[in-house]
Amino acid sequence: MGATVSELTVINLAVAPGAKVAKGQKLAELESDKSAFDFESPADGTIVAVSARAGDVRTSGQPLFRMETADASLRHLEVKAAGGAGPAPAAGGEAKLVWTPRALKMAQEAGLDPATLAGIKATGPGGRVSGDDVTNYLASRK
Repeated sequence: MGATVSELTVINLAVAPGAKVAKGQKLAELESDKSAFDFESPADGTIVAVSARAGDVRTSGQPLFRMETADASLRHLEVKAAGGAGPAPAAGGEAKLVWTPRALKMAQEAGLDPATLAGIKATGPGGRVSGDDVTNYLASRK
């Protein structure tokens, strides 16, 4: 991201886990407040995890993909395995839900209070409530 860009919206994903990719291959289309652009693979490798979906807003430092590569020039980006791919979803509603900006807006527009909403399933990246989760929750109430 550029120095003045703090978040990006994922417009489209061009790969899925297990995909073999080449350096320079388009992995996703992203949009900032100023422009839309293609995100390209930094090296040859294999996509082992995708942590975003179309419509998600990602802030600086949040991953989009996890990739295995033999390219030693990217060694500084290595992530050590720590027993899982991310935090587990909240159990029993005891933990505070984390909302994507899109989901938060959708809930508020539907007259819901995200701070007190119970019974919504958080299936987004990292256990966050996504726009799809809000859509499913609203449909289940009809």
